[in-house]
Amino acid sequence: MTLRRILIHPDPRLQTRCAPVTDIAAVRRLAEDMLETMYDAPGVGLAAPQVGETVRLFVMDCSPREAPPRPLVLVNPRVTWASEETNTHEEGCLSIPDVYEEVTRPARVRVAWQDLDGGAHEELFEGLWATCAQHEIDHLDGRLFIDHLSPLKRRLITAKMKKLKRMRA
Repeated sequence: MTLRRILIHPDPRLQTRCAPVTDIAAVRRLAEDMLETMYDAPGVGLAAPQVGETVRLFVMDCSPREAPPRPLVLVNPRVTWASEETNTHEEGCLSIPDVYEEVTRPARVRVAWQDLDGGAHEELFEGLWATCAQHEIDHLDGRLFIDHLSPLKRRLITAKMKKLKRMRA
């Protein structure tokens, strides 16, 4: 497995709607690399466009630190149901380091996806799992969590990220 470089906003690949995965075997290595990268970062979720791959794939593990890991690889995920009830969580993003803002999303979502063997899955997520799944699916649709914020906050955060990228260059 290889650690992948995580793209920092703004980057056009982070605003690209991702293509469905048609050859699951071709993304196995990518999924393994993404899990290793996510755990190393550390984060609870990572979408393929964050490592420069514009395919519909993300990984997540929202297990509490004291619990055994529960890594999930979701290929071609889609929300099949969302609750009317909402939750507000402070969200961050590995592509927008050190920025955290409150975002309101459905409290529970049912997500359907394929695993790395092509098997079909569907699960009801709630709490942090629901927030993470929606956040990562947004990435696959070319959206960032800051797109849920006011235009002023988005501009300020984008300016901060541009400065960070210049400093890292």
